[in-house]
Amino acid sequence: MIQRIIICCLFCLVSSELFYSCTEAKTTPREENEPKYLPTWESLSRHEQAPDWFKDSKFGIYFHWGVYSVPAFETEWYPYHLYRDERPEFAKYHEENYGSLKEFGYHDFIPMFKAEKFDPEDWAELFEKSGAKFAGPVAQHHDGFAMWDSEVNPWNVADMGPKRDITGELLASLKKRDLKTITTFHHARLRQRHEGNQEKWDTYNSHYAYHPDYPTSTKDKDLSKFYGNMPQEDFDQYWLDQVNEVVEKYSPDMIWYDVWLNHVEDEKIREMSSNYLNHAQQTGQEVVLVAKHDDLPKSVSVLDIEQGGKKDVSETVWMTDVTLSDKGSWCYTNGQVYKTPEMVIRNMIDVWSKNGVVLLNISPKADGTINKAQRETLLTIGKWLDVYGEAVYETVPFHIHGFGSALAKDGAHGGQSAKVEYSEKDIRFTSSKDKKSLYVFVLGKPESGKEIKLKKLNDIGYGPNSPVKRIIELKSGKEVEWTKEERYYTITAPNGSLDQYANVFKMELE
Repeated sequence: MIQRIIICCLFCLVSSELFYSCTEAKTTPREENEPKYLPTWESLSRHEQAPDWFKDSKFGIYFHWGVYSVPAFETEWYPYHLYRDERPEFAKYHEENYGSLKEFGYHDFIPMFKAEKFDPEDWAELFEKSGAKFAGPVAQHHDGFAMWDSEVNPWNVADMGPKRDITGELLASLKKRDLKTITTFHHARLRQRHEGNQEKWDTYNSHYAYHPDYPTSTKDKDLSKFYGNMPQEDFDQYWLDQVNEVVEKYSPDMIWYDVWLNHVEDEKIREMSSNYLNHAQQTGQEVVLVAKHDDLPKSVSVLDIEQGGKKDVSETVWMTDVTLSDKGSWCYTNGQVYKTPEMVIRNMIDVWSKNGVVLLNISPKADGTINKAQRETLLTIGKWLDVYGEAVYETVPFHIHGFGSALAKDGAHGGQSAKVEYSEKDIRFTSSKDKKSLYVFVLGKPESGKEIKLKKLNDIGYGPNSPVKRIIELKSGKEVEWTKEERYYTITAPNGSLDQYANVFKMELE
């Protein structure tokens, strides 16, 4: 009897050990693979919304390029205006050049978008030479055409038009050069939102106006996806599935949204965010979500201000998307005019001085070429950054952004305009992270021998034991003449070849 009890106890002990081991073997992998971020804003807010690489990058490039590049008329909002009455010049241009809208709809441009000269290696090299630290495409604009090889969206570049995976090819070329990648999404506006308001089919919140005589009113299953003519619930899932597909296929380091997320179900926004952040955990990436206005909580995302910027130093890093085009259009249009390199560089410096990052848009032609004027400006920016990048990359803002006489108008989307006319009378600051260097930007070319008064620096702000040791002109590396007055420092502009766009003086501190 005693032997039976002992044997029974041993059996139970061994069985329990085996059970525990089996249970552990089964549950441990599941626990390790459990998602870190749940689809709740509380969980998602544990994400570091602005990792160091993003703060240090300062400059990225993206581009509006797609079906709208074929007509190249006025704006990438060509399809928005095409089916509405308030801008009749669009329908007139269309019918004069392509025929009746009833017979040739916007989707009929797709076979004409061939991108036959697109060279991802050339583009990636250009972006790298421009000094950009991240780059990528408008993955989908408001018009419903996907710039990637999609199984979700039948209207995509791999199956139609170029019949190439534009996003995949470019991002691969960028990654070879150790550039971070970005994909931007604008398709939240695609859905036609005219329920209960059939007398006003051209609602502002719909990119395509519903019209019973045109393809926008289609009931065709696939074509309705292109024109956004679908129920809200179906559209929200379609919106989400496309973003998830890009994340899982290409693993972009940044996702950027162009408003109208408030028209997508909050549950889908949270699902998108958790999927993206959990995917990044699997790939070992530190990723960034960027959105405008209040489309995403600031605890989760970085704020973007379109065509503008903050008016003062921000405690948190932010971003602005601006375009090289000087007259409104973000895509290539016939007769397009561009901002001067002076304006672009000086306005970028203003953004950097206020803890901002610049996302600069360019406008490729439908055939996949980037024209000479845009290339020259990008290379000019790159050459300037080759000389003065020390004062830009991996810097932090000073406690004041600067001073000067330039008048900054309000931006159309908040903050100030991105087209301020700066001059050598305008000064901006950045600082090294170790607080041992203060960089002084003069937004123009001062005359040799001219005294430059640096106001508001009677207290450098790094403590009483941090006096200025010397001041050097960053381009030449030579020390310049300077004096310290009671309320300001004075730098004497040196003789020699100062830069026509902007100059930097480095104040080395004890």
